[in-house]
Amino acid sequence: QVQLVESGGGLVQAGGSLRLSCAASGRTFSSCPAGWFRQAPGKEREFVAAITYNGITTYYADSVKGRFTISRDNANNAVFLQMNSLKLEDTAVYYCAVDRALWGVPSIKVSEYDYWGQGTQVTVSS
Repeated sequence: QVQLVESGGGLVQAGGSLRLSCAASGRTFSSCPAGWFRQAPGKEREFVAAITYNGITTYYADSVKGRFTISRDNANNAVFLQMNSLKLEDTAVYYCAVDRALWGVPSIKVSEYDYWGQGTQVTVSS
């Protein structure tokens, strides 16, 4: 079992930056792929970024590539999302997720992730 708690969301002007953190509990976290997803009002939850269990390989949605960076610190059971050059369309609730498939390849699909945080609101203003 893995429990996830996100933090770091808030209100930021367009062009600004935020860093989201996800604190994880559970012995298997360091062996599992992790990801960030987001959900805007009236829209489906969508993939943002993912990272392999060892942090070596990362994946990004085209909409955030070059602006967002996912990373992890397995020694401290944490995953991060550095968001730069934020746009109005980045406004959403951001969720951290973990796939319990040990050493698996990260997926971009919501259905492939087994553990979810409660989400943190990111609002980008003009």
